[in-house]
Amino acid sequence: MAYSQLPKRTGLPREVLKWLQSLDLSFSPKNLRRDFSNGYLVAEIFSRFYPEDFPMHSYSNGSSLATKQANWTQIEKVLMKQHLSLVKEAVEGTIHCKPGAAEALVQEMYTLLTNKRIKTVQQEELDFTDRSYQEQLPIVARATASKAIKNNMRLSEEMAEPNITAKQQKIQSIIHRHVEQRKEERSRHPKRFGVKPTLGEQAVRLPPASVQNDTDLYTKTSHTSNPAVLGVKTIVQSGEIRHWQVDTPALLS
Repeated sequence: MAYSQLPKRTGLPREVLKWLQSLDLSFSPKNLRRDFSNGYLVAEIFSRFYPEDFPMHSYSNGSSLATKQANWTQIEKVLMKQHLSLVKEAVEGTIHCKPGAAEALVQEMYTLLTNKRIKTVQQEELDFTDRSYQEQLPIVARATASKAIKNNMRLSEEMAEPNITAKQQKIQSIIHRHVEQRKEERSRHPKRFGVKPTLGEQAVRLPPASVQNDTDLYTKTSHTSNPAVLGVKTIVQSGEIRHWQVDTPALLS
């Protein structure tokens, strides 16, 4: 299943859904990922609270990238005048239809405009990648590095980012995350990946030379200068000092 064909997340808390319905918007959002991406509904929601700052005739309900950028640019400027802001990652994810981004954005607007906290939803780190979906798949079915780039880098993102360096940094970030996930999988399932233990892992662990020398010195001193410990055999094993009483004819007689 392609990343674009993943089940659409529409899990908004009940109080947020009721709030959206109470705003009497021009149309009811049925697909949050699609309906909020161009920013038109976002501007309409803010217009219910700031009607003079958000004249809806200034916004277009189109689907092109140019329309999205124009709408969101206006929204950002007006919010700055009101000393308000939305999480950049949620906005970018919503523009490019990332799974879960629109839901996070709507909940953020609900909290911002109503001063109410959502009790039914725990605060989670924003993650609009396919990581959670990939973790549900069998290891053999998980994406390769090239597939990970395709899954997490939308065409609209490439078109919206004219800076080649910035675009390459995004791709490198995706590859780095993919490599780290693979390393974690290999450490969890070494047999699955045919990982063989290294020579260092196979080697018998001995105490450091300094500890061995100190122990030998202690053993020699104990036998020669302290009669009370004569007949005690000291052995270092796995970094521990163990003592055993041995038969000493001189002491037993």
